[in-house]
Amino acid sequence: MNKPIRQLHRWLAITFTATVIVAFIAVGQEDPAEWAYYAPLLPLALLLPTGLYLFALPYTSKWRGRRRTRQ
Repeated sequence: MNKPIRQLHRWLAITFTATVIVAFIAVGQEDPAEWAYYAPLLPLALLLPTGLYLFALPYTSKWRGRRRTRQ
């Protein structure tokens, strides 16, 4: 399960970076579109749960390892 989440997180990071670049280009125009401000929010919102999962993964594996040795 870890590998697909890592892959998803990587692709979301690439998507987020691309949308931020597009937003900066769009905002640089004379009359920027309203969507330019909100476009990066969707990939960012999807990055949050995958990033938190990957952040907590080492701590939960240590906790599971200690629990197995006690039993």
